[in-house]
Amino acid sequence: MIGTAYAQAAGAAPSGSDTLMGMLPIVLMFVILYFLMIRPQMKKAKEHKTMLEALQKGDEVVALGFLGRINKVGDTYISLEVADNVVLQVEKQAVNKLLPKGTYKGAQ
Repeated sequence: MIGTAYAQAAGAAPSGSDTLMGMLPIVLMFVILYFLMIRPQMKKAKEHKTMLEALQKGDEVVALGFLGRINKVGDTYISLEVADNVVLQVEKQAVNKLLPKGTYKGAQ
């Protein structure tokens, strides 16, 4: 008799609040994931894009690990002077960091 009672209780349809409470941890994980990983990454990408759009001739940057001064800015490429009479063509996307003025001269 008791075995039958357990079988009937297990077969009962879950109510709407039970389903919602079961989904709550999954929804909560996605919210935490968004605020801890996705949102900061999107913010960093937006800042990088803004920095790339503001590049101009004479700026000192780090690109591909090279420290240099920008000689020419194109739509997708920049000319980067890394030493006297040594100019590299690199993609704008390769620029990692915009440096304060005077950093390039002090590094030589």
